[in-house]
Amino acid sequence: MATNRKVIITCAVTGAIHTPSMSEHLPVSPTEIAEAALGAAEAGAAIVHLHARDPEDGRPSQDPAHFEPILAQLKAHTDAVVNITTGGSPHMTVQERMRPAAVFKPELASLNMGSMNFGLYPMLERFKEFRHDWEREALEKSRDLVFKNTFADIEAILDIGAANGTRFEFECYDISHLNNLAHFASRGLVRGPLFVQSVFGLLGGIGAHPEDLMHMRRTADRLLGDSYQWSILGAGRNQIPLATIGAAQGSHVRVGLEDSLWIGPGELARTNADQVTRIRTVLEALNLEVATPGEAREILQLKGKDQVGF
Repeated sequence: MATNRKVIITCAVTGAIHTPSMSEHLPVSPTEIAEAALGAAEAGAAIVHLHARDPEDGRPSQDPAHFEPILAQLKAHTDAVVNITTGGSPHMTVQERMRPAAVFKPELASLNMGSMNFGLYPMLERFKEFRHDWEREALEKSRDLVFKNTFADIEAILDIGAANGTRFEFECYDISHLNNLAHFASRGLVRGPLFVQSVFGLLGGIGAHPEDLMHMRRTADRLLGDSYQWSILGAGRNQIPLATIGAAQGSHVRVGLEDSLWIGPGELARTNADQVTRIRTVLEALNLEVATPGEAREILQLKGKDQVGF
């Protein structure tokens, strides 16, 4: 893997996993999500990864109307790269999930590289009270949930990217997903530099042990050679430890309240910027330089802020 000591920090500011009752600090409204993303960018995130929510009840939403006010604020007030989800929520259809990326033509979009069990129900052991009926129901339903990302689904999303110049953050939750990515590369449907986000610690995907991280890296090196840029996403309490291990070995990093509600043991993060600041402190202690948005665009060969549809 080609080593680049300019480290890209991605911040995923709200996601679709955590529910509003789990933390008063989770951004829900368009204004809250935009402010969280701007704060993360100010703290050093070169990329902000966006989901939207219905402001009425905090339910994950892929309605472009819920993204539009967020994107307008980001376009006006930051140079950070905007990465729009095509993952949406595991409870959504693929057609629903693709809508914002198709409409807004971002520089970067996430793309899950395979179907998987996606177990969120263990969070019911920690969180007992919910303000909205949908929250408990969504967590409970994940006992019998397959997050569908078939080869046809992936091809459809790649077609959107090809049509509008969007590149992808390839989210790989397990070794099989790296093999799937290599398959699409062999068919010429994706091209380097491949931005590989290795996801650790989600129930149904690879674990969060340092040996799991090394297994992912060895496999990515074998399958993708020097054609990829590696990034680390550790769920929950694994966020900072795994990002630290990865960064020391040449990876980029991802933090944010989508991936972890916490800033320390038993302590909720008050802002996404707090998590960005924490991992930036780690990177600088490792004598690594944090990439600017412009440097991230160069590393990932993105089309540029002026070429998006928002």
